[in-house]
Amino acid sequence: MSAAWRIVEDDLSGVAIRALLEVHFAGMLANSPAGSCHFLDFDGLRGDGVTFWSIHRGANLAGCGALKILDARHGEIKSMRTAETFLRQGVAARMLDHILGEARARGLERLSLETGSSPAFEPALALYRRHGFEDCEPFADYKPDPFSRYMTRLL
Repeated sequence: MSAAWRIVEDDLSGVAIRALLEVHFAGMLANSPAGSCHFLDFDGLRGDGVTFWSIHRGANLAGCGALKILDARHGEIKSMRTAETFLRQGVAARMLDHILGEARARGLERLSLETGSSPAFEPALALYRRHGFEDCEPFADYKPDPFSRYMTRLL
């Protein structure tokens, strides 16, 4: 029998999660200009209104994701990342389902996200489309940017 998946609220103190996030940060910067990268750093992920989760299979870290509360009705997905050894195993879909459920449980009515626009981001864009997200205009403090894609969905 294979090990069960589990998603836990994470304080970002572990070596493995910090390493995965360093890969995430580097990946964002490798595929978009620094001024067009909007990822939250470690302090940002521990900030007010942000809840960060890691997903594990057995003892192995498989990925992560976060929910940032923008206002009483609107949240934003942040820091979705799958560990290289777990790609194409449903990690991102599991995390996205978890974040959608958490957003609903918190009474949010809309969930949005910003991601890159280069071909490297196509798998993420496809995942979000499969989960009902549609392209939208910049939200919150974002500005129009050719290196960014904005998506949203009602809950």
